[in-house]
Amino acid sequence: MTVWRISWNFIPTFNNLKIKRVVRNSQCPRCGCDEENSYHIFQKCPTSIEVWNQLNLSWLLSQNNDNIWGWLTWVFARGTDEQLRLFCCNLWFIWFSRNQLVYERKNMSGSEIVRKISDYITELAVTKEGKITLLSHEFSQQVSRSGRTIIHFDAAFNSQDFRSASGLIAWNEEGVLLATQAVTHSNVANPFTVEAYAGLHAIKLGIRLGVNRIDIMGDSRTIIKKCKSKNTDKSVIGAIIRDIQTHCNSFQEIEFSFIQKAKNIYAHTIAKEALRRNERFYLEKEVPVMVRRAVGNLWPKPPD
Repeated sequence: MTVWRISWNFIPTFNNLKIKRVVRNSQCPRCGCDEENSYHIFQKCPTSIEVWNQLNLSWLLSQNNDNIWGWLTWVFARGTDEQLRLFCCNLWFIWFSRNQLVYERKNMSGSEIVRKISDYITELAVTKEGKITLLSHEFSQQVSRSGRTIIHFDAAFNSQDFRSASGLIAWNEEGVLLATQAVTHSNVANPFTVEAYAGLHAIKLGIRLGVNRIDIMGDSRTIIKKCKSKNTDKSVIGAIIRDIQTHCNSFQEIEFSFIQKAKNIYAHTIAKEALRRNERFYLEKEVPVMVRRAVGNLWPKPPD
C-alpha cells in the first residue's frame, strides 16, 4: 500500500502539503538541503543514499529520474526478486522513519533503518518456514474453542519519559502458539497502571482470537486479585479494572491466575523489547526475531 501511494505521489510530503497550503516550509526535515518531495526523500536525501549503499542497492540510484513512477517501473524491470523485496521494504521504512522524525522527533540513522529492514526480512522468512509445521489458522481456532486458551501478560515501564509497553502471548492447552502482541503506551503515570492496561489488552486479545474459554495469567498479584474481585474497584486503576470485568462477559469461562515472574518470561520479554524499540506488533502463530534472540534457549518451549 505504501509503494502504491508513493507511485501516485499520494504521500503527504512537505512539498505536497505546501501545494495544498497546509505548511509553508517544504524543506526536508532530515537534512534541510532541499525541498522534500518523493524524489528527494527516496533518492537524494543523504540518509536514504546511505541506506541504499548499505543494502548493496546503490545501482538503482544510477538513473536520476525525478518522475517517481518512471523510477519505480525502471527498478522493477531490472531487479531480482530478492532485490525488489529489499527495495519495497526500504521504501516503507524510509517513509516510516521520516514520519517518526516529523511527529515523534526520533531521528533514525541509516544504519538503524538497515537493521530494521534486516530484522523484518528475517521475520518474513521465519514466518514462511513456520507455516509448514504449524496448524492452519482455521484449525487452530477450532482447537482453541474446544479447549482452553492461555494468555500471559506483562508490562514494561520507563520512568524517565513515562513510555511503557504491554507484552502478550497466547497458547492453546496443547501448547500450540496462537498469537503474540506488543502494545506501546505513552504518558502512563506508573508501572501499576501499565500492568492493568496489559491485563485489559490480554482480554481484548482473547476476544480478537474468538475463543470461548480463557485463562489470563500475569505476575502482578494485585492486578490479578482486582480482576477476580466482584466488588467495585475505587483505586486509581478502577476504570481499567471495570473495563476488564465488563469484557469478561465475552467468554463462556474466564479465569485469572497469578504466576511467578520466572514463568512469565515470554510476555515479559515481548514487553521489554517493544519498549526498548518503541514498536508495536501483532503476529499470529509467530514471534518477532528480536524476542527469539532475547529469550534465547528458553524458546520455543511452551509455558507450564
